[in-house]
Amino acid sequence: MANYQGIVSYCQECGLCEANKQQPQIAELPSEEALVDLIAEEIVRELIGKEIPTESVSALPLIPLGVSNRHMHITPETFKLLFGEDAELEKYRDLYQEGEFAAKQTVTIVGNKMRAIQNVRILGPMRKYDQVELSLTDAVTLGINPPVRNSGHLKGAAPLTIVGPKQSIYLPECAIIANRHVHMPPDVAAKFGVKNGDFIKVRIGGEKATTF
Repeated sequence: MANYQGIVSYCQECGLCEANKQQPQIAELPSEEALVDLIAEEIVRELIGKEIPTESVSALPLIPLGVSNRHMHITPETFKLLFGEDAELEKYRDLYQEGEFAAKQTVTIVGNKMRAIQNVRILGPMRKYDQVELSLTDAVTLGINPPVRNSGHLKGAAPLTIVGPKQSIYLPECAIIANRHVHMPPDVAAKFGVKNGDFIKVRIGGEKATTF
């Protein structure tokens, strides 16, 4: 979850890295999410070396690179069904996008073949649509075939059953694999000369440089 002077970030949702920093002695085996964090941290170190650069060599801001773990965006109506009429979406930690946060509440998602993934975190604030963003590996685990889509484009998305502490709900079009995208506040977008919906190229340096 560390930001490393704005050069690189990873796994923006769960907050486990910060928790691990505060509790270095782990008495039990790490969770799947914690293992992903550890692997991502090691990859970052290999890609950019032991010394993390603190200054940009570009006149433009560097774009933080993130690995987004599985998560759910939810409507107020669905949230109330899953967690109860009196439940409130509680903030767990802020995300890098201003105003967005990882919530304390999690759900279990179930595919058509009754395969499930537990502890899928909800991201806030509430949205006008229910959407579950997965990796291809998650999709294989669940036995579904979600399309690669931009957020909010749910026509033809894969179905899932969402299980909360109060009840479950079947969503016929909710699961996608998120297309590559960049979050930019308006002032940063202005510096790059881009606007919402534009397609851009992002170059990643290092020994195995590439352009997305």
